Amino acid sequence: MDVEFQDTQANTTEQLNLNTQLFDSKPSVTFSVAEAVVKILRDMGVQYAFGVSGGAIAPVWAALHQSPIQVLHFRHEAGAAFAAIEAHFASDRPVVVFTTTGPGITNALTGLFAARWEGAKVIFLSPSTSAPQRGRWAFQETSSHTMPSVGLFTSEPVFHYATTLESSDELSKVHRRLALGIARPNGFVAHLNISTNIQTSSVKTSLPRVAFSFAPAAVNEETIAECTRLLSEGPFAIWVGFGARGAAAEIRQLAEATGAAVMCSPRGKGIFPENHPQFVGVTGFAGHTSVLTYMQKQGPLRVLVLGTRLSEWTSFWNSTMIPKRGFVHVDIDPEVPGTAYPSVETFAIQSDVGMFVKALLKYFPQHQNQSTELLPPCSKPVIINPRAEGPVRPEVLMDAIQRQIVEGSNAVVMAEGGNSLAWAINRLQFTKPGRFRVSTRFASMGHFVTGVVGGALAHNGKTVAIVGDGAMLMNNEISTAVRYQIAAVWIVLNDGRYSMCDQGMTLLGFQGVDVEIPQADFVKIACGMGADGIRVETEPEIQAALEKAMASRCPYVVDVVIDPSRIAPIKSHIHNLISQGATNY
Repeated sequence: MDVEFQDTQANTTEQLNLNTQLFDSKPSVTFSVAEAVVKILRDMGVQYAFGVSGGAIAPVWAALHQSPIQVLHFRHEAGAAFAAIEAHFASDRPVVVFTTTGPGITNALTGLFAARWEGAKVIFLSPSTSAPQRGRWAFQETSSHTMPSVGLFTSEPVFHYATTLESSDELSKVHRRLALGIARPNGFVAHLNISTNIQTSSVKTSLPRVAFSFAPAAVNEETIAECTRLLSEGPFAIWVGFGARGAAAEIRQLAEATGAAVMCSPRGKGIFPENHPQFVGVTGFAGHTSVLTYMQKQGPLRVLVLGTRLSEWTSFWNSTMIPKRGFVHVDIDPEVPGTAYPSVETFAIQSDVGMFVKALLKYFPQHQNQSTELLPPCSKPVIINPRAEGPVRPEVLMDAIQRQIVEGSNAVVMAEGGNSLAWAINRLQFTKPGRFRVSTRFASMGHFVTGVVGGALAHNGKTVAIVGDGAMLMNNEISTAVRYQIAAVWIVLNDGRYSMCDQGMTLLGFQGVDVEIPQADFVKIACGMGADGIRVETEPEIQAALEKAMASRCPYVVDVVIDPSRIAPIKSHIHNLISQGATNY
C-alpha cells in the first residue's frame, strides 16, 4: 500500500509527481531494468546526469542518453559529483552522478561525501560485477570480494540510502525508497549499485504509482507563544544560516519589526542584506570583528538561531558568541539545536525556518522592542587604491569583483576552499540570497573549480568561481564546460603556492615547509582546451579583464598573478587551531 503525506510545499509538487504510464499495473511496453531506472529518476524531477562512462554501466548510460535527462560526460568522477551538488542548489532538483566499476566508484567518493555534508540531493548510479564473475578476478571487480561493503554499498554514513540491485523484482522497493528520500525537506544522497548482468534484463513486475511528499515540521501556537515570551524579555539577535535561505523576506520583516541585530554564517551571506543597517557582520571563518564587538559590548539577552548548525567555521565555538540567556534554535533537523554549544541553555524547535518565522511575525507585526541606533555597523572592507606596478593584491581584486560582478551582474559567485574563500567571505557583500556559494563543512579542494560547471548549467547564466592555483591544478573541468558551452568563469588567484598552508604554518610557528607550486599559465591551459582567457599581472588591468570575462560567450579563465605577501583574514581559524594545540609556540 502506498504511503501518502499531505503536500504542503507547492514548489516540490512537480518534483514529486511520480505518476507515470510506465508503472500502470499492466504496462503495454516492455522495458529493461536500465530504462526503468532512468524513467523512475526522470519522474522524480531529475534533469541532469553527470559522470564518467565505462563498459559496466553502458546500458544505464545509453538509457540516460535516450531519455529527456541532459547527460554530461565529465573528465573525473569527483568533478561530476561536485558539479551535481551545485546543479542541485541552482535548480532545487535531484541530480544523478554515474560512474563505472572499481575506481569509478572510489573516485566519486570525495564529491559524494561533500554532497552529504552540504545537504544536496544526489543519486549515485554505479555498476557491480555480474554475479557469475564475482570472486574470479574480473576486471575492476566490484563486489564484496574486492571492496568493503559497509559504507560503500550500505546506508550510512555516506549515503542516506544505498543498495545493490540484483533483480528486477527489487525495483518497486528501490523506487519507493528513492521517492521517499527525494521528498525529504533536507538533503538526500543515495547509491543505487546495479549489477551489470541485470541492466538489460526485462522488468518482470509492474511498479505501483508513488506519491510521496512531506509536510514540513511546523510548530504549535504554544511553542510560538513561548518563543515570543523569551525573545521579548530583552534585546535579541538573529543568527542566520544556509538553512534559512528560503525565508529571506520573512527574516528581514522580523528583523525590521523587532530591531534585532542580524549576523550570518559564511554560507548564509546574502540571505539578509549585508548593506542593511541592522546587519552586524559575518561570523566564524574570515568573519567580521564587528560581530564580536556587538556581542562583547551590547550582549543580547538571547540569540535566535535560524538554519545553521553553529559548526566550527560558523562559530569556532567561541564563548563570546554565547548570549546571556542562551539560544532559541530553529532547525528542520531535530539533532542540530544544542549540539555546537551543549552546555548552553537552548530552547530547541524543530521546524521549517520559513514557517516558524511567519508564525512568529503574528506576534511582532510592527512593534520595535529594541533600538538599532547603537548597533555597530558591519566591518566594511577598507578600499585600497590600485597601484601601477607589482603583483595584484587580493584585496584590490576582491573590490573589483564586488563592483564588476556582484553589483554589476546577476552572476552566482562561488569561492574555493583556501585563501580564495577567506578573501571572498571577508570582502564581498551580497544583498540577495542564492548568489554566493561556499563550502565550510567538507570543504574539499576542487569543489568549486568543478562545481561551477554544474552551477552555471542549472543557473543558465554566468557563474563565477574564485579559486586558487592549487585547486585549479588539482581538478578542473574546463574542457567539459567547452564541450557543452557552459558560461563558467574561473578567476584564479595565482601566487605559485598553497597560500593558506604557507601563511597558516607561519602563523602557527612552523617554518621551512614546502608549499610552493611551479607557477602555471592558466590562460595557455584554458586555450589549449578550447576556452578563452586573459592574464592579469598588474592592478590597472583587472577591470578590463573582468569585463571581458563577463562578456564572453565561452568558458573563460582570468589568471591573476597575486602578491603572496598579503595575509588573508584567517586569524580566527589560526587562533582556533592554537586552542586545539596545533602550534609550535
